[in-house]
Amino acid sequence: MPNTSSDARWALALDVGSSSVRAQLYDEHGVAAAAAPAAQVPVRWRTDPPGAMETDAGALVHAALTAIDGGVRAARAAGLTIAAVGVDTFWHGVMGVDEAGRALTSLHAWGDTRARDDARALRARVDADDAHARTGCFLHESYPAARLVWLRRTRGDTFPRATWLSIGEHLGERLFGIRRTSPSMASGTGLMDIRACRWDAELLAACGVTAARLPEISDEPLRGLRPEFARRWPELAGVPWFPALGDGACANVGSGAERPGTLALTVGTSAAVRVLRTGPAQVPRDLWLYRLDADRTVAGRALSNAGNTLAWLRQTLLLPPAERLEAELAALASAPPPPLEIVPVLLGERPPLSERGEVATIAGMAMSTTPVEIWRAWLWALAARIAEAVAVVERETGPAEEIVASGGALHASPAFRAIVERALGRPLPLRGAHGDETARGAALLALARLRP
Repeated sequence: MPNTSSDARWALALDVGSSSVRAQLYDEHGVAAAAAPAAQVPVRWRTDPPGAMETDAGALVHAALTAIDGGVRAARAAGLTIAAVGVDTFWHGVMGVDEAGRALTSLHAWGDTRARDDARALRARVDADDAHARTGCFLHESYPAARLVWLRRTRGDTFPRATWLSIGEHLGERLFGIRRTSPSMASGTGLMDIRACRWDAELLAACGVTAARLPEISDEPLRGLRPEFARRWPELAGVPWFPALGDGACANVGSGAERPGTLALTVGTSAAVRVLRTGPAQVPRDLWLYRLDADRTVAGRALSNAGNTLAWLRQTLLLPPAERLEAELAALASAPPPPLEIVPVLLGERPPLSERGEVATIAGMAMSTTPVEIWRAWLWALAARIAEAVAVVERETGPAEEIVASGGALHASPAFRAIVERALGRPLPLRGAHGDETARGAALLALARLRP
């Protein structure tokens, strides 16, 4: 049970995710305040023209402010004092702002594939293996490094006067007037030297940007809300707000996958397999490596196609209600996989799966094929890809003693979790509450920074 005594310390966690923005209160044990339910606002993305994944930064900032409003109201109603604000957001987003902080471009996210040719051109100019060893990131269209080359080519009118930020930095500047990025968020750009925690000169030159057009790298907390927000949330005006961290790293902390030998599997909008490590930043050859903080890194693989494709499929196939669908899948629990061949790729995949050049395919259908059979076959295909990612991560970082599972897709469907367990050949204990592990991790990390 959460501690509701007057001396308890609470953190407000702001989780800026790909599907929604949520604000929730947690105590130092990572227990959510039952008397202060989460405030949640959905996020909408534009996927037209083909290959796009973008949104208006203003709309996302508005969603974040609305979620914070809800979190503060809940704290007031429950009589809880907020000691810190922890923020997490998705990696690899990028947008341009002018000198006053006004958006010059849309916010482009990890699923945007329009920089594919520019990533190829970047690989021709820079030693890809060496860049991966220095930055922990691949030279790929899902990363801001390649997307900046595309933006330079397609937005030549705005590129020279833009400063490039993720939504976390844009929100921080809106609230505090400070452009600051954490080593965690900077490590997901493909532009930071993962060991030195500074912008990489060779990659900056190759992408046509200078360090002056990027935020400072620091994990020092932000203080001193701008007057309009200090009046809006007086209880937050004097507390430390920590720069946004990458949601995947926070998920490892929030799901309890911190100790050696533990591997985290998160299946939400996208999917990821991650291992949190302490010590020197050694980049595994076939994995990405990002930072949680100055002392810890997270290595792994990610899939762009996960819960997002399941949501599309559920709507497209006009499937039965969730409870009935789960019952039908449970009845088939011991049956072999359906005789359909599925390539579950609706969005451009991340490296190295992207090298396959796949697009969504369903083969082997007949007039007798039912929507539930297609759904079940898609789940099996997705589970196979998750198992493949787990195998690669274990090959690079060592066998896992335990795989800790989290994420909305696994919480929402016990049948899907059972299919993933069959693909892995081992159990998947669930952690978190319906996908709150990222927010929980951000809160725990913020409160840990307050300790003497």
